[in-house]
Amino acid sequence: MAIPESLVKLEPEGRKLLESRSIDYIPDAERHGSLFSQFTLWLSANLQVTAIITGALAVVLGGDVFWSLVALLIGQLIGGAVMALHGAQGPQLGLPQMISSRVQFGVYGAAIPIALVCLMYVGFSASGTVLAGQATAQLLSVSDTTGICLFAALIVVLTILGYRSIHFVGRIASVIGVLAFCYMFAQLFAHHDIGALLANRHFTIASFLLSMSLSASWQIAFGPYVADYSRYLPRSTSPAKTFLAVGLGSVLGAQASMVFGVFAAALAGHEFAHHEVAYIVGLGASGAVAAMLYFSIAFGKLTVTTLNAYGSFMSMATVVSAFRARRAISTRHRFIYIIGMVGLSTLVALAGRHSFLKEFTAFILFLLAFFTPWSAINLVDYYCFTQSRYDVPALSDPDGRYGRWNAKAIGIYVLGVLVQMPFISTSFYTGPFVDALGGTDISWILGLIVPGVIYYVTMRRAPQTMPDRLILPVERD
Repeated sequence: MAIPESLVKLEPEGRKLLESRSIDYIPDAERHGSLFSQFTLWLSANLQVTAIITGALAVVLGGDVFWSLVALLIGQLIGGAVMALHGAQGPQLGLPQMISSRVQFGVYGAAIPIALVCLMYVGFSASGTVLAGQATAQLLSVSDTTGICLFAALIVVLTILGYRSIHFVGRIASVIGVLAFCYMFAQLFAHHDIGALLANRHFTIASFLLSMSLSASWQIAFGPYVADYSRYLPRSTSPAKTFLAVGLGSVLGAQASMVFGVFAAALAGHEFAHHEVAYIVGLGASGAVAAMLYFSIAFGKLTVTTLNAYGSFMSMATVVSAFRARRAISTRHRFIYIIGMVGLSTLVALAGRHSFLKEFTAFILFLLAFFTPWSAINLVDYYCFTQSRYDVPALSDPDGRYGRWNAKAIGIYVLGVLVQMPFISTSFYTGPFVDALGGTDISWILGLIVPGVIYYVTMRRAPQTMPDRLILPVERD
């Protein structure tokens, strides 16, 4: 069936609304966009209710308000820098984030971290869908189950439309998010004694580092797909400016959300769990204004949940294409991947909606152990060795420059995961060294430093195999 012309054209110049590219290289002639759009995309992706909940966990799990805010900001800056360094790769490479992992891990070996990325997408999509479904249900006066399903259907549509639509929604969501948060903060400060909350201080190193872990993990979790949304920028775009646009948008949005979450949890006490969305809205509004806030919460989840669905489609396509030696993905397969991943996350959301807060905490903290080593290896390799000197055709050739499996990188990655295990503290797994550190979780720090240093030393001693320039699909050495 032919696609209507109204759906294909977004602007008079003929730019397509329905994206045709997937994991393949973006040619210079198709590059477009601006750094401001990167800022608004990541601002809107973080000005949302799941980030509020993440900030609230710092207090729910025992921290005070003042030191939780300080720790969240420090973790935000560290994690945001890691995330933005990944984002700066997009314009230089014109590739999705995870397919570039084939340079470090091999064409087949990259499937190992990518499979774990897919789990991340499902988890984050499910947790976001629970909260957006609650808001949708309140707004439309339907059940939470119906609200979750309606929200999931909208995510499918936006994900199929692709890159340009995601950025367009991000710009709208950033405006709605800024207005909603300004109103909620104004109501919070007008009706509650924030000074009294800040004055109640009981610093503990365990709670401080837990809060840092919450915000750092939040930011680092964007690493596997942040370049997916900067890869269409012109190749001449400054890496430093890309870093700032992506990083500032993400850090400002997340910190604003988490600050509000800290105050909300401190005021709510035990009433917060299982009623997160209703309590947040109830702090500042009722009636028609409450309805608008429910709308802003649901709309605010559109951006980041679509990012997860879009990233999951490209991650699945990356895994499958590695073993089929193909880069291009057909429209039919694209649709199947999207329906499959969104459907799975929706089922998880429906099954786990009554125990969301506890399970989400364990999920984000434990999952961090599998992404910090990947992030360290990818960043050290790109910024210290290969930079933008990639052989793009070889990324789809198991017999090419990068080979099938890179045993050294895979071994360092596994070591980076294992070295964290004794220091992880979650509800379903606690490492043996956690008690000796007073309950402090320092796993993510080791997960960044240890594999990064080992990979750097190993690569310095290894024969260099990278090309002397970027090799595009239309050319070969």
